Amino acid sequence: MHIPSADTLDISVLTFEEAMKIKNSDKYDVNRWLYVPDFYSEYRYILGTKGENPLICIGINPSTAAPDDLDNTLKSVERIALHNGFDSFIMFNVYAQRATNPDDMEHNFNEFLHKENMKAFEYVLKLSKDKACVWAAWGNIIEKRDYLSECVLTMAEIGKRYGASWYTAGKISAKGHPHHPLYLKKDSLLDPFDVDKYCVEILKK
Repeated sequence: MHIPSADTLDISVLTFEEAMKIKNSDKYDVNRWLYVPDFYSEYRYILGTKGENPLICIGINPSTAAPDDLDNTLKSVERIALHNGFDSFIMFNVYAQRATNPDDMEHNFNEFLHKENMKAFEYVLKLSKDKACVWAAWGNIIEKRDYLSECVLTMAEIGKRYGASWYTAGKISAKGHPHHPLYLKKDSLLDPFDVDKYCVEILKK
């Protein structure tokens, strides 16, 4: 479990650029893993494996996972990415604060953390050799905090600028949100996801 020690507004947070410069290569295989920042902290921008055709999975917020120590959600993400023909996966999140229980997420939106997280999102969108593929996988947890919907709206606009293709896996919830990856079958297939329609009909209504 990770319970935040403080709101991210009350701690020192590295910019995405600063976090990218820190390399602790003795802790994990840097040729296999992308981990930003590459130490365990109260926030995480990126965790994934390196390849030319990554599947970018978007959850709500990071938990305890780290290179070579994936939690059950990320194990599911990796299995489904490989089953669908991708050579790697990237776990990204709507909001970068670590909290195993979303109820522990901060109530006060940290605009600085969000902006740096969006810089990280632009970075991962540019990693694909061809068009970036984004898997919406945040579930009904998007409703935990009001600011989370605004974060998704920003991500949708960024994705549009980079020509990203959006997908889901599993059934859309009764509330209209994309399925969380944890309890999906390992052979689950990706379905096209109209993120613009979702933003208008679900997030903005």
